[in-house]
Amino acid sequence: MSADCHGGGGADPVLAGVPRIALVGAPNSGKTSVFNGLTGLRAKTGNYPGVTVSRFVGISRTGRDRHMVEDLPGTYSLDPISPDEQITVDVLDGRLEDAGRPDALLVVADATTLRRSSGFLAHVLALGLPTCVVVTFTDELARRQGSLDVGAFAQALGVPVLPVVGHRGHGIARLREQLTTWRTWSVPVVAPPTEPGERDAWAESVLAFAGYRPPERHRATRRVDAVLLHPVWGTVVFFATMGLFFQTVFTLAAPLQGGVESFFAWLSGQVHAHVGAPWLSGLLGDALIGGVGGVLVFVPQIVLLFLLLALLEGVGYMARAAFLTDRVMARAGLEGRAFVALLSSFACAVPGILATRTLPSAKDRLATMMAAPLMTCSARLPVYVLLIGLFVDPSARVGPFGAQGVVMFGLYLLGAVSAMLAAWAFKKLGDRHGRPVPFFMEMPPYRLPAPRAVLVAMWSSARAFLRKCSTVIVATSVVLWLLLNLPLHTDARLRAAGVDTTDSVAVSAYTTDHSYAAGLGRVVAPVFEPLGFDWRIDVGVLSAQAARETFVATLGQVAAAERPEEPARALRSMTYTDGPHAGERVFTAPTVAALLVYFVYALQCTATMAVLRRETGTWRWPAIAFTYLTVLAWLMAYLARTVTVVLGG
Repeated sequence: MSADCHGGGGADPVLAGVPRIALVGAPNSGKTSVFNGLTGLRAKTGNYPGVTVSRFVGISRTGRDRHMVEDLPGTYSLDPISPDEQITVDVLDGRLEDAGRPDALLVVADATTLRRSSGFLAHVLALGLPTCVVVTFTDELARRQGSLDVGAFAQALGVPVLPVVGHRGHGIARLREQLTTWRTWSVPVVAPPTEPGERDAWAESVLAFAGYRPPERHRATRRVDAVLLHPVWGTVVFFATMGLFFQTVFTLAAPLQGGVESFFAWLSGQVHAHVGAPWLSGLLGDALIGGVGGVLVFVPQIVLLFLLLALLEGVGYMARAAFLTDRVMARAGLEGRAFVALLSSFACAVPGILATRTLPSAKDRLATMMAAPLMTCSARLPVYVLLIGLFVDPSARVGPFGAQGVVMFGLYLLGAVSAMLAAWAFKKLGDRHGRPVPFFMEMPPYRLPAPRAVLVAMWSSARAFLRKCSTVIVATSVVLWLLLNLPLHTDARLRAAGVDTTDSVAVSAYTTDHSYAAGLGRVVAPVFEPLGFDWRIDVGVLSAQAARETFVATLGQVAAAERPEEPARALRSMTYTDGPHAGERVFTAPTVAALLVYFVYALQCTATMAVLRRETGTWRWPAIAFTYLTVLAWLMAYLARTVTVVLGG
């Protein structure tokens, strides 16, 4: 089952008449694992009618019975303070047009924090909908010397209660069977009270009747957190972890990258050798295989990046990182939840911007959205790897670390610091007297993440990158190939220009240098000339406005045209073809430094612009973001070039 993630969210005619079960619970309660277990990871994504908050819907099948399961945004209470929480309340109350009220509810509660969840549970039971409580992490509760009589808990609540260990799949089959009887689920004889004092007393009596004993604090977690949450040592470990992170991305992925690069070079050679028509072999070998393959070369780094992020999140370290950075976020007038949104932007700015819906303050959301594009997303990784490979010797070291990994870490750090400063500036401009909202975050115990969950998280992110390669980058590569090979030149014109028509490399170089792309690059040359860019880099920068990765595809096509057998060496030896620097090397240290810094700051992603428009409801803020980031990119790139020239001179 598939759907457009940007589509509207009305009722699906295919699911007409299928009972709708809403899945509710607090963040980090295991709700997503339960949802994935019930739906088999076959989920439909869309938006609720009239709003931009995403909805996740899947089908649970038990024999011939089908039930539509909807995973609502996580919330700690039914007193909403953010757009995500407001949507959960609106869905449960049936206030969303075309979405309707669910037929029944599955309330997910973490057994290790059951006392905190009991107030929310009372609120949900008071709604009067058929309800089943799903208690997760019961294995961890027992392991940490806690206890809960599930049968007595169900008796005290007056509704069915099932224990489930979602990440291992235990209890999922029984839960599916339970869904088939939703019409006969028992209900409380007396609805729980909703007044805070009475509700707390009710919760204590229910937990006492169920023999609930909270778990002992995880000893290993307590000892490790004494270091990881320490203001000094925790910060040292954080930077060491991030440094090791990028070293791993470079060192482990390098052999795989070389294999992928060799494969695409061989494939392109086969096309040129066996396809007779020169225009067709050029289109297939240079545009499709050379352009797209030049980006796919970096898939090992992309996959490894997402794998490491999934592992850090699954282990529980990301919550500690958010806690550590809360002090820094507070100086920017934001809170730790903003860090979670910015952290999501490491994969892509789009989910980072969408994650701002969890922030209670509209001004905080806007400031975070305007800063999110500065976080180094995965689309920048191919550009960084290519340029760092041109700039830094693979054997160079900085102490015990490889210099390439250190430069990469520095670029990520520069983006993060710049994002913080941008958030601070927008928060000051938009809310001069505002105070940060108190930040509460649960520190989950350290857990070994389920391999399947890690692989699913890694693959879903890598698949989005591959999907972009098969759509945006393919289309852009074909257009670039046409621009680089048109207009056509007759043999007479080539001979008149002093080109040996029997030398295919010379013909290709002349065609490229006198193409429509070259003309376009020279039109914008005055803008980028102070940064040391020549027309070929200019074309790459312009093509990157659709997607940053196309910069790599553009340079790959240009290099393949000039030296088909050795495109990597062609980039290193590329020289200016005209102007005052004619004959000089293009990719010098100052130029590469300027390019790297330009890509740190520039907003080159149409999807980011589109989601900014959707989230803010106006084109004003995307226009402001594009303008300030483009100007900032040029200024910082010029500064980087100037500093590199001074240091090198």
